[in-house]
Amino acid sequence: MFNAPGVVVVLAVLFIAIFAAFSWARPAIQDLVIRDFAFVPGRLTVSFWPARAIDLLIRANTDPAALEQARAMRDLRALSGGPKLWTLLTYAFLHGSWTHVLINTIWLVAFGPPVARRFRTMRFLIFMAVTAIFSALAHWMSAPMDFAPLIGASGAVSGLMGAVTRFMFQPGAPLGPQRVGRRAEVETVPAASLKGVFVDPRTRIFLGIWLATNFIFGAFAQTLGLSDAPVAWVAHLGGFASGLVLFTLFDRPRRSTV
Repeated sequence: MFNAPGVVVVLAVLFIAIFAAFSWARPAIQDLVIRDFAFVPGRLTVSFWPARAIDLLIRANTDPAALEQARAMRDLRALSGGPKLWTLLTYAFLHGSWTHVLINTIWLVAFGPPVARRFRTMRFLIFMAVTAIFSALAHWMSAPMDFAPLIGASGAVSGLMGAVTRFMFQPGAPLGPQRVGRRAEVETVPAASLKGVFVDPRTRIFLGIWLATNFIFGAFAQTLGLSDAPVAWVAHLGGFASGLVLFTLFDRPRRSTV
């Protein structure tokens, strides 16, 4: 992480710069940015299935939870402007606090370099975009009528963790068993098959720890007093799963010269 490729450094700086500009902006500008660039599952749903909005408005007369959702739908103007499909990606560049953006940046700098070295710049950026989109879609599938804005790069960073699982525990890799001679560079380590990930004890332990911590600190973050807002832990799962499964579409490891 202390010798990160340029693309990782640029993304890290971009995350921090965007949040700094956002935090210093006037409240009216902040509201506009959230409305137009955060991902809102309910907005996507009612854009394609308007009947869901009508049903929500009917239920709002008797159901307090539906009434709260209807108010959120009104505040976000979810019935106008269309689905705003670009928000499936732009939400990842927004964050809710300095703690939020710094944690995501730290994880990006920790897990991004080995993936960036294997994928190279363009494939790495496309991979990050794809995992961010799958993360948002997973969140949408879990809460299609939720009008709380989704923001943060956690889903895409989780995708990096999924990608790392495919090669960092392989023989010769930094977290894998030592081969005879010096360790191989991450660019040249052969990746494990998807089936092999679930066979290797090291990767199974990593998967178990990641899933457990994501669930505990995601699903119960508010209960444990770790976050003021709900944590979209299903979005993290979507990002991780897409990174794990789609890894081979982007991987072009270099041959070792030794």
